[in-house]
Amino acid sequence: IHSRAMGAVFSSCGCGDGLSALLGGGAKRRQTGMGVVDAAPDGVVEAQFQRARAGSWTSPLPKAQLQGAASPGGADFEWCEEAFSLDVQPAGGSTPAAVKASIAADPDARGRRVAEASFASPGDPRAHFLTEQLFASTGTLPKAASSTDRQLRELKNTATHEMLKKLPKHLVEATGPDGQALRRRLLNGATVVFFTAGYPGKRFIFERARDMGVKSVIIEHPDSWARALVDDGIIAKFIPIDMSQDAAIVFQQTLDAIRALANDPLTREADGVVTFCELSVPVVARLTEILQLPGHSPLSVDKARDKHWTRAEMKKAGLPSPKNMLIKGEADLQAVASEVGFPAVLKPISGAASLGVKKVTGWEDLQSSYREVVTELNSLVVSSGALVKNDGSGTGVDANKVMDCTILMEQYLDGSEVDVDVVMSDGDWRYAAVTDNGPTLEPYFNETWAVCPSGLPSAAQKILKDLAIATLKCLGFQDGIFHVELKLTTHGPQLIEVNARMGGGQVHETNLRVWGIDLVEETLFCGVGIPCRPYIPSREPPGGAVAYCDINATRSGTLQSLDFLKPLKGKEGIVWAKPYIQAGTQVVGPQDGLPTWLAEIVVQKSNAQEALDYLFELQNSLDPPIGKRGIFAVPYGDEFAATQHQDDSSEVIDLECACMRKTAFVATLQATHALT
Repeated sequence: IHSRAMGAVFSSCGCGDGLSALLGGGAKRRQTGMGVVDAAPDGVVEAQFQRARAGSWTSPLPKAQLQGAASPGGADFEWCEEAFSLDVQPAGGSTPAAVKASIAADPDARGRRVAEASFASPGDPRAHFLTEQLFASTGTLPKAASSTDRQLRELKNTATHEMLKKLPKHLVEATGPDGQALRRRLLNGATVVFFTAGYPGKRFIFERARDMGVKSVIIEHPDSWARALVDDGIIAKFIPIDMSQDAAIVFQQTLDAIRALANDPLTREADGVVTFCELSVPVVARLTEILQLPGHSPLSVDKARDKHWTRAEMKKAGLPSPKNMLIKGEADLQAVASEVGFPAVLKPISGAASLGVKKVTGWEDLQSSYREVVTELNSLVVSSGALVKNDGSGTGVDANKVMDCTILMEQYLDGSEVDVDVVMSDGDWRYAAVTDNGPTLEPYFNETWAVCPSGLPSAAQKILKDLAIATLKCLGFQDGIFHVELKLTTHGPQLIEVNARMGGGQVHETNLRVWGIDLVEETLFCGVGIPCRPYIPSREPPGGAVAYCDINATRSGTLQSLDFLKPLKGKEGIVWAKPYIQAGTQVVGPQDGLPTWLAEIVVQKSNAQEALDYLFELQNSLDPPIGKRGIFAVPYGDEFAATQHQDDSSEVIDLECACMRKTAFVATLQATHALT
């Protein structure tokens, strides 16, 4: 049908001999987080080690698959001394700019400290695509088709679709190693378009796609880091599109570019379009709908991204939902307070990562916090490829030009928080793994730690998974990978939010190491229309347990160095230790606002409690060197002298000039040090 690795061994009748030939081949060896394993070319793993069951767990599969167990083995320590940066080139410029400490939002990663690249030149008045999606989703994108029209839609006969029609359904949907191997072979050679690449930390996604024989095409801004992946031999093609344009223009240019692939002998027609970036999910849903390719219903995606709409759909379906109400302006505060009550939580309706999320405990707190949240959202600009705090320099585009500052206030949910990573296929769930989250730092809900598998009782895990799956179904989802956040409160399970894509941060690594489930692989299956039937070869978590944490700044000041992470190097059981920021970065402590995350640590042990205890031991051993830093105005008659106090010393240094009028002094500080 097309030039894939199927070749002459493809058996349209689906007989045993044909399937055996299809899956045949010599064995290879590779290193994983579960130790050295034997692997056939299709990637099916047979573990060499076994261990006794330890700890409490519940299977993330609908039905048990009992094929033997695997040990976590020794984890290779990954050391990263360089803080993450977006090395980008502003539109129309020639000098790359590294965007680091000032980045305000990451809708994809658990750390939420690195924004998806949303490009604009300094002073560019245009509304640009990703900012529009962050604050005013769905913006100028095409309207979603109705549920009736969606049901009448027929999928295009892509090469993958043609092959699927020639194979018996029971073979393609089989659970176990042979079924998974067949699905991998079907994916081999497919052309998959990735709309936006995300931050450089997502490189592993494209490496995995290459390893599976996928011809990857990335559509991104011309100066994206992902452009180099062509020369690296990781992707087949990079298509540059100016992401500083509004969503409607970006959408049409992307649609034209995907259609043009049919005439490119390197790629041929696209088999699927996917994304691993939260802000691109509404775009990809509309692209696949128009192109008649597998994908989410745009209507379902829109319901999931609008928190108020999600709650309304849950209420109609008879699912538990906290009291909530929209705030469109200060005039609504009294009515909302009476309806929802206290304590409560404020959060932007469209979801701006952790920005603008805050707990309120009473009427006065609501008034001041609402003003604080709106001020915070209005203080953002887009500059040098990222959504950043306004530094007073006058560069960048005001985010409030496209921002919807409607705020949702909902009943505060007590109890423990969990994540449920779900794989859905053919309208039902095929995998749902629960990860426990540590208590968040209120009132800003900064995340602390997580561990998988969950240590909750099996019955508690079941009701959480049931709510996650029921919510996805009530929103109309049929297929895909989802990251669902919930809380187990004193009144039962409650939803926090639904993300209609693979979770960011440590989510992929955690599911792969603990359960052996590759969520990148499952996303690619869904993207081209191959059924998902994840396979776990044991009665227990094959990889033991993974725990990870974010190191919070304990006080405000300057992070003097990253040396505090070096003692972790060489310690057994540490998967990686990575800084979020660079030495010299100004950080915020809990006394002054939302604490800055300094770094992340990931560990792997035999069971959840052991992993968590080890993580806390390492965390408590660290003492990040944060020097105090303050700026003071010293009165001198009618004049003020600007001085600076740094790094615990008593030295007073001239900052700007010896004397200046009070108003000029305040204006200078605001401009040069982003003070308010």
